[in-house]
Amino acid sequence: MHIPTHTLEGQWVLITGAGKRIGACIARTLHAAGAGVAVHYRGSADAANELAAELNADRAGSALTVQGDLLDVARLAQMVDHVVEQTGRLDVLVNNASSFYPTPLGEITPEHWEDLMGTNLKAPLFLSQAAAPQLQANQGTIVNIVDIHSQRPLRHHTVYGPAKAALAMLTRTLARDLAPDVRVNGVSPGAILWPEDGVSDSYQESVLKQVPLRRAGEPQDIADCVLYLVRDAHYVTGQIIAVDGGRSIGW
Repeated sequence: MHIPTHTLEGQWVLITGAGKRIGACIARTLHAAGAGVAVHYRGSADAANELAAELNADRAGSALTVQGDLLDVARLAQMVDHVVEQTGRLDVLVNNASSFYPTPLGEITPEHWEDLMGTNLKAPLFLSQAAAPQLQANQGTIVNIVDIHSQRPLRHHTVYGPAKAALAMLTRTLARDLAPDVRVNGVSPGAILWPEDGVSDSYQESVLKQVPLRRAGEPQDIADCVLYLVRDAHYVTGQIIAVDGGRSIGW
């Protein structure tokens, strides 16, 4: 019988896109709960290495970095193998990395499709497939970072929205296919961090007017939900939790 535990001590987590922003917050939070963390990055080497150094300074040998282009499917299995070779196990996969930008109808290119579908759907699928044997052996879990716009369209995001909708369905599908050994859930952020290239004050105001709690969230709100799903939600699988201040009920 699997005995629920309230510590992640001895477990190893692979988080994609973990060098910055929400991914880094998730890494710090799961690490603080006792987990070892594999920090994946594509181009943010400095940020990833700094984060791993910070975590290792807190607890020696508790973090490592993994570089990889998530669009290179052959590389995904190698990433998993690298983590297992270094740590001896893999217990948790957090599919966090994502491309996000507008693709107005009439301007969409095949490259947009490959990138947005690749990072938001293809990579989580093939990375989950590669990690499945380890996760099954360790009664592990997968958490996918979805988006509230997987349910409600965001204007001019004609590829991103469907890609996240597909990730939501993948989350439920994997939950069925990997049960009873692996739990699979998702977190759908609302207004947490504005895009890195910035948005206008008027746009931020228009979004926050749609949020019942009348404020943006913090990366820690997402990280805390991931921690719940990984550590505490032993009878929860196939669910996608909106962390959005109520926006998805008030549109």
